[in-house]
Amino acid sequence: MIPYGRQEITQTDIDAVVAVLRSDFLTQGLAVPAFENALRTRVGAEHAVAVNSATSALHIACEALGLAAGDLLWTCPNTFVASANCGRYCGADVDFVDIDPSTWNLSVPRLAEKLVAAKRAGRLPKVVVPVHFGGQPSEQQAIYELSRRYGFRILEDASHSVGAARDGEPVGSCRWSDITVFSFHPVKIITSGEGGMALTNNAGLAERMALMRSHGITRDVTRYSVRDRTAPWYYEQQALGFNYRMTDIQAALGASQLQRLGQYVERRNLLARRYDAALACDCLQLPTVLPGNLSSFHLYPVRVRPNRSARTHREVFDALRERGIGVNLHYLPVHLQPYYRRLGFADGQFPEAEAFGQQAITLPLYPGLTEAQQDQVVKAMFGALGR
Repeated sequence: MIPYGRQEITQTDIDAVVAVLRSDFLTQGLAVPAFENALRTRVGAEHAVAVNSATSALHIACEALGLAAGDLLWTCPNTFVASANCGRYCGADVDFVDIDPSTWNLSVPRLAEKLVAAKRAGRLPKVVVPVHFGGQPSEQQAIYELSRRYGFRILEDASHSVGAARDGEPVGSCRWSDITVFSFHPVKIITSGEGGMALTNNAGLAERMALMRSHGITRDVTRYSVRDRTAPWYYEQQALGFNYRMTDIQAALGASQLQRLGQYVERRNLLARRYDAALACDCLQLPTVLPGNLSSFHLYPVRVRPNRSARTHREVFDALRERGIGVNLHYLPVHLQPYYRRLGFADGQFPEAEAFGQQAITLPLYPGLTEAQQDQVVKAMFGALGR
């Protein structure tokens, strides 16, 4: 079976992890700050906070932005559930903005329309979470301009797009957002096993996220305490935080992988261009990359066009699996998950995302995918389509 995604682990990665295993610190040592510094420097952000998953990063980012009960978070339905759940963790309400039919990212025109209605109703969002679906940067500058007009904060869910750029500026610079979150899950562009990172240019937000990732506890008490505490064992819990720390083992792997980020993105783009050329047909909609965007191509999803294929979406999906192609679906719309249905969401509310979820198939794409394997995927796809 050719999987839809797969990590690449080199001897350099193994050596980096072994060095930590043989060191004095497996966690809370020097490897995590080194990884944070390397990534924030690469993308041009001022601060970075590494945690044990992108989900954790989204959670502490929302908390740092002051999201709480009675507030409202908006995201798009075409994403993993964590993009919405982070708002619920803070007690906030969640709503969605439909996706663009071409890029499959959050639709800026739909966002603008929804903001007009929300202002009229007196119920504007406190936080908007644009998702960089599949590795393509969302239209952050346009979203930022809307945020200045309507007063919401921006949390970029860039879990798919480490290594991507828009108009030459790396995703993660936070020029057009308050906080950007990356994921280092094994199928992502680089991996730390499990792990995530939140980047920001706001020192206060960075300080709050760093506090919240480790139980809300600090030893730097002179910055917090009303009195000078000088005992070497003294620490203070300043908030009800979480145990979201990244280990030094994970950070060593992530930092080693980061050195190959450019070649990984280049390889993914090469393979994406080969798919573009080989799969061009009237029965498939292929990914569209906006002018000025460099996608990291975490995913290569295609849509089976209804009424243009001899077979249904399910038939094509099953036929590919039968031919040894480990395709997947990204994503079932979040608002139609049972949990969100119980909150009042229903079919028909976000038609573009719903249509995408009924038509999309994610094809294998990862640096180790050979051209021969990719040709096998293409052949299987046309066979599955009945061509």
